Amino acid sequence: MSESELFHLPAEVREGLALARARDRKSTGGRLRVQMGEAWYPIITFDETGFEVPLTAFADAPHLRGLVEIHDGPRMIRTVLVVAGEPSGDTMRYDFKRTTAPRMQAPVDYERTTEAPVAYLTGR
Repeated sequence: MSESELFHLPAEVREGLALARARDRKSTGGRLRVQMGEAWYPIITFDETGFEVPLTAFADAPHLRGLVEIHDGPRMIRTVLVVAGEPSGDTMRYDFKRTTAPRMQAPVDYERTTEAPVAYLTGR
């Protein structure tokens, strides 16, 4: 839920929800994270249109843009092209321009035939 969706709730309820989300993130270990270059940032929320990163994860203003990888623990789950949205409270929203599932095999530059031999035997 975004802050605008929670606006109609009393302040005490919003604070309680924020505390519950923080407690839940700590208990799950914050497995989702985004990698840009050598830097890793925790992901607070993730959906089909984008993700949010806490502003406290950055030493200065967040500058994530371009091609980044999203990981669930050690496993890469998606490569995405992102653009920065607007900061909302203590989080920064990033929207996907393009998303690609990870490859399980390296790409090849030739056509693989289905009846290709597994090995060649030499006649000695």
